[in-house]
Amino acid sequence: MKISKIDDATLQMIQQYQRTDRVEDRSQEKPEKAAASLVPEEKVNLSTTAKDVQTLKNAISSLPDVREDKVQALREQIEKGAYKVDAEKVAEKMVGESLLDVLS
Repeated sequence: MKISKIDDATLQMIQQYQRTDRVEDRSQEKPEKAAASLVPEEKVNLSTTAKDVQTLKNAISSLPDVREDKVQALREQIEKGAYKVDAEKVAEKMVGESLLDVLS
């Protein structure tokens, strides 16, 4: 195939492509040489969401497993005989949990 007619615009586009191609080739060589000469460095970048999650995890882990104030209030109610169990609420929660187990 012979290309006989090349106008100035086409010639300029080809030359521009060749120049950018050479620049890209050089830019790809430099990091490889630089990486070989430098000691590798480990670096981690965390997003703000990840930092927030980590902060929340730390805050939650510092909370006690048992809420002593609630436990003490329930103990006092039981000792006084004032603690009443709402059977309807207990039944609703049991049914709700069993439905969740069945559905999942």
